[in-house]
Amino acid sequence: MNTAPKTVIITGASTGIGMEAALYFYQRGWNTIATLRNPEKRQTSLHDKGLPDLRHLDVTDPASIQSVIRYTLDKYQKIDVLVNNAGYAVYGPFEATNPQQLSRQFDTNVFGLMEVTRQILPTFRQQKSGVLINIASMGGRIGFPLYSLYNSTKWAVEGFSEALQYELKPLNIRVKLIEPGVIKTDFYDRSLDTTDNFNWAEPYGAIIERGTKRSHEHALHTGAEPHLVAQTIYQAATDGSLRLRYIVGKDACLVSFLRRFLPEGVFYRIFEKAVLD
Repeated sequence: MNTAPKTVIITGASTGIGMEAALYFYQRGWNTIATLRNPEKRQTSLHDKGLPDLRHLDVTDPASIQSVIRYTLDKYQKIDVLVNNAGYAVYGPFEATNPQQLSRQFDTNVFGLMEVTRQILPTFRQQKSGVLINIASMGGRIGFPLYSLYNSTKWAVEGFSEALQYELKPLNIRVKLIEPGVIKTDFYDRSLDTTDNFNWAEPYGAIIERGTKRSHEHALHTGAEPHLVAQTIYQAATDGSLRLRYIVGKDACLVSFLRRFLPEGVFYRIFEKAVLD
């Protein structure tokens, strides 16, 4: 008996986790709509592999979201999974951020994710099925120095998803959270917006030097491969369970364990030493 391929929409697929996830689904026979802000300008492995459905989608542009959903339904009649992956990080002391950085961080990582979700839900309701996968982070449950804006957006995604699961469960729509640790992607280059409107020498110079050196070295040498996150996303999309959270990476598993079982003060001391020294 032949079963029609399932269909997934993935946001932020130009690089890193999004690109790996798109390739992973596509190689397993899924109709994969990989969305990028500028698919015609950015040559990626998705182009090289011949993915037929590379579409423009900017999560801050509701019209582009609607266009992708309409395109997908016209072509494939059904959407089985949405992967909300688009996002980036502002890095640096909170005092050094400007209002534009703050707004753009939340517009992309939180409000954009919510808008894509809001627009996909009528389709999931009419189908009486669907899987909503939100890419959060280890930094969605643990605060990292110099990532206050980014962490706050990922904490928002965590709370949004945890609450939303109760609303959507009776509609046979499952909500999933992927919580990667440090991953070997260009997150620390292309996807990082560094605060630059502040004299870093004082009073934040010391913590910036310690934090920047430590985080970048850690990502380069000990971060998990992005294909592991892609595998986990696929697992969440296909396991048929009501499980909410999927932790990816040894560092994320360890930090989650320590946060759960250590006294708060002890955890903070250990964590600060690990990420800054």
